[in-house]
Amino acid sequence: MVCPVYEGIDMFDRRTAKGPAAMLRDILKKDGINIMPCCFDGISARLIEDAGFPFTFMSGFAVSVARLGLPDAGLISYGEMLDQGMNICSAVKIPVIGDGDTGYGNAVNVKRTVQGYARAGFASVMIEDQVWPKRCGHTKGKQVVEREEAFSRIRAAVDARDAGPDILILARTDALETHGMEEAIERAKGFSDAGADILFVEAPRTREQMEMIIERTPGIHLANMVEKGLSPLLSPGELEDIGYKIAAYPLTLLSSAMKSMKQSLELLKQGRYQPDQMLSFEELKDTAGFNDYYKEEEKYTDLSRYLPS
Repeated sequence: MVCPVYEGIDMFDRRTAKGPAAMLRDILKKDGINIMPCCFDGISARLIEDAGFPFTFMSGFAVSVARLGLPDAGLISYGEMLDQGMNICSAVKIPVIGDGDTGYGNAVNVKRTVQGYARAGFASVMIEDQVWPKRCGHTKGKQVVEREEAFSRIRAAVDARDAGPDILILARTDALETHGMEEAIERAKGFSDAGADILFVEAPRTREQMEMIIERTPGIHLANMVEKGLSPLLSPGELEDIGYKIAAYPLTLLSSAMKSMKQSLELLKQGRYQPDQMLSFEELKDTAGFNDYYKEEEKYTDLSRYLPS
């Protein structure tokens, strides 16, 4: 099984009628599972795009760590997440799903969050049922709001979606950890009934739990594959067999980058610096967009083309 790649298609052609949400819907209609590495800034999103993945997710955990150097514990604000999201969406043509945390307040705040994310260029926004300040789904200290409040958040998100601009609603529950499987399933069903486009039951502990979630809550489901997290790290093929549509890898790039940076710093400190293990300067410039910039610049430096003949 390979990751679906949309060769030869401009995934974000503003000249067409389709925006990022419509493009994401088209992707999710296709057969098979979608492998979704998660990003945290413009360059990580571009690397995902360049590798041929059809869409990505702005991870709140990764953004909090990369932007603030702080844990995913409710310390980053709506404004900071929105600003990071605008940079990410502007850097790529593939659809981006944004982590909207709890919506940053009551149902009215949720509507503002969804509308703000849509205007920023996101294809979808995730809203969850944790108590604020929220926690990473694979760390300790999680609490969830009462079921009715959780439902009201998703209803508000759906109302914001339906009022436009277009955006998909990814509804997440962390109730499995705090209240058990039955409550998590009831919440997922309620989210679906409220109009959520994608469902996400966080942190099942076994494959059997994952199978029960899919069997009892029809819809498009996301599996969160955190390396050495609470859930079993199943292959994309195994997740597809269970019935998942999206396999998210929220920390793979951040963790890989941090390990590489720590190793490089240690070698530099020891005087064993190894440039051959890095990107060449030419490759770095190309990935950063210098060559595209130069091509664009050349269009406006030859002034003779604008002068009358």
